[in-house]
Amino acid sequence: MARPVWAGNLSFGLVSLPVGLYTATDSHTIHFHQLQRGTSDRIRNRRVNERTGKEVELNDIVKGYDTGGEYVLVEPQELDEIAPGRSQTLEIQGFVDLADVDPIFFDKTYYLGPRGKGFGKLYSLLEQALTKTDKAGIATFVMRQHEYLVALKAENGLLTLHTLHWADELRDPKEEIDGLPGKTRASAQELKMAEQLIGALSMDWDPGAFHDTFQEKVAALIEAKKAGETVEKAEPAAEPTGVIDLMEALRASVERPGTSKATGGKATASGTTTGAKKPTVKKRIRSTPKQDLEGLSKADLYKKAAAAHLPGRSNMTREDLVKALSRT
Repeated sequence: MARPVWAGNLSFGLVSLPVGLYTATDSHTIHFHQLQRGTSDRIRNRRVNERTGKEVELNDIVKGYDTGGEYVLVEPQELDEIAPGRSQTLEIQGFVDLADVDPIFFDKTYYLGPRGKGFGKLYSLLEQALTKTDKAGIATFVMRQHEYLVALKAENGLLTLHTLHWADELRDPKEEIDGLPGKTRASAQELKMAEQLIGALSMDWDPGAFHDTFQEKVAALIEAKKAGETVEKAEPAAEPTGVIDLMEALRASVERPGTSKATGGKATASGTTTGAKKPTVKKRIRSTPKQDLEGLSKADLYKKAAAAHLPGRSNMTREDLVKALSRT
């Protein structure tokens, strides 16, 4: 069993519950070492004086804050002296409607578990009460010399603690993003078509149906290179949809094979449909052998799809284009 990263008392009102804080998430990123090309020599980062080029020992380094042409120096022990002590208690200052906390505030998630067999009932009571009221407890506490704003939530039968960004950490999107469209209005027909597309692509939320395909491809690349083999390159990114082609792109997306609107079923995470009736297959006029299409680039395949007035072509991958053209 994992050890808690923090332990203390969760208190609200006159009620106190001993709890432990556990990390809820993990990263599966594949990490690489840096090597000099043509060798197996590791590259190391060193602390170097930029003026002399000489390496500096860690105990000879101080922190400096640039005030504009001049540095204010701060010793490590000075930071330790003013750092707040570790919180022994996670005291809930109040409860807010969970819907009022904008998702942009949420940062890292932790699990909360009761410490001691005799506190299971109190833990369960708080979890049930938060679930029924749809509230979140707001608190601040100190862990690892950092003060955190946190939200206590009930999720799937247990208590979770979410660190929140401070309000002044949020950036104003109007200052960060150039060219926001503002109140640009779409036509009624465009809006209706977009709503149809959203409806056609609606599905049940199942996070287990999604996985990090890039990390899988990185692992496959490593295995292939170990075996002296090569792997297939990814398809190029789709081109942006032009304003003039917007209605055509929306219409083609709705009519694209695999969407529930076109097939009468419900979309799933894999792009398939459930409960769908078999689409009516039009009589073939001409068939293009699949082997004659395999050697063509995606651009050439798209030209053929455009000439054949193939619906949904703008959103098709190269493989989709080959399959669709071979059926025309």
